[in-house]
Amino acid sequence: MKTIPFWIDTADPFPDRSGKPLPEDTDLVVVGGGLTGLSTALHAARKGARVTLVEKGQVGSGASARNGSMCNLGFTIGVRQAIRRYGLERAREIYNSYGKAVDSVEQLVAEESIDCQFRRVGRLGVAYRPAHFAHKQAQQRDLARYFGHETELIGKAELRSEIGSDAYHGALLDPLSAGLHVGRYVRGLADAAERTGVEIHERNAATGVRRGPGGRFQVLTERGVIDAGQVMMATDAYTDTSFPWLRRKQVCVGSFIIVTEPLGEELAREIIPRGRLVVDSKNIGHYFRLTPDNRLMFGGRARFAPSDPTSDKKSGAVLAREMREVFPQLARTEVEYVWGGSVGFAMDRVPHAGQTDDGVYYSMGYAGHGVQMATYMGRVMAEVMDGHPEVNPVRGLAAPRIPLYNGTAWFLPFAGAYYRTLDRIR
Repeated sequence: MKTIPFWIDTADPFPDRSGKPLPEDTDLVVVGGGLTGLSTALHAARKGARVTLVEKGQVGSGASARNGSMCNLGFTIGVRQAIRRYGLERAREIYNSYGKAVDSVEQLVAEESIDCQFRRVGRLGVAYRPAHFAHKQAQQRDLARYFGHETELIGKAELRSEIGSDAYHGALLDPLSAGLHVGRYVRGLADAAERTGVEIHERNAATGVRRGPGGRFQVLTERGVIDAGQVMMATDAYTDTSFPWLRRKQVCVGSFIIVTEPLGEELAREIIPRGRLVVDSKNIGHYFRLTPDNRLMFGGRARFAPSDPTSDKKSGAVLAREMREVFPQLARTEVEYVWGGSVGFAMDRVPHAGQTDDGVYYSMGYAGHGVQMATYMGRVMAEVMDGHPEVNPVRGLAAPRIPLYNGTAWFLPFAGAYYRTLDRIR
């Protein structure tokens, strides 16, 4: 069983962008070579900025190529909860940003000719219990009434046309969500950034940022100091202890994925006949889809533990058992890949982006919607840094403080036990 992400293993090899001399000065330093950082760098360079990106590993080595490779519309809080919290117009603006985010991925793929198999296949939100289906009925009404987003409700009797399992009690279909090959997408975005003039320096972690002369910044890295006019933090769930102020804004939760051996066309179409992206309604739920070569990718929280080779394999065993409970026809199907990663959540479960009191820009907390929102918020933050703060859909929203939290999520096992209990009783 391979412990490298399927999306990296099946993309063209990434070039080595380490060991190059650092520039003494630049207009913008982007810290982090995932989708947020690459998108920010590309869009800022398109505006004529001199951009230097530093990444402690390899581009895409964090969450950006460790995910389910889905671009789904919709945020992770309820429609009416969002309206109560922000008011109707602001809630609509934030919600619409998720649709714009999927559009932004599609646009970049076309503009830069990135061969990443982007397809608007639709997202199927399946109901784990009958009561969850009633919630989806209300969700459908609210999405249409308040946000003008039309979706399709599918009852249990018709669900077999969408998924080859009897584990669920209906579904809500969003036809606009998309799947892609995220490894190819990350590689293509990095190549596009370089073509536009971005300097990418891999295996060179940023270790601090301080104010320099004349209001500029000095970005400290393992290989030297870069003088910069602006700094953008794009490390999200992979922010290390060098930047504790950013770590404390969100909780990082482990997520794990397995990928089966190729299923063949017939079995693949029995499981997910129309190639949808599927997300279930459990608190500790699952997300799954077919890969372009007809494997099943099956992901979820599995265990509330950090990702490492030992933890990944234990989580993979949990996911394999749960996959076969959903799809008994996979009882003898081998699992060929397992890996894990981290997802960043702010306490209010919406992204946060802006500028600190010291003038450093940041974007973080995509709560499982990182492929599209990281891409979109990179473009947004390039506009913000160019003097247009009004384009930021989450402008002015401060991430709520997390009590007794210093950047290490000691409470996650307790939260996991609580949500597992809820899944058993309702």
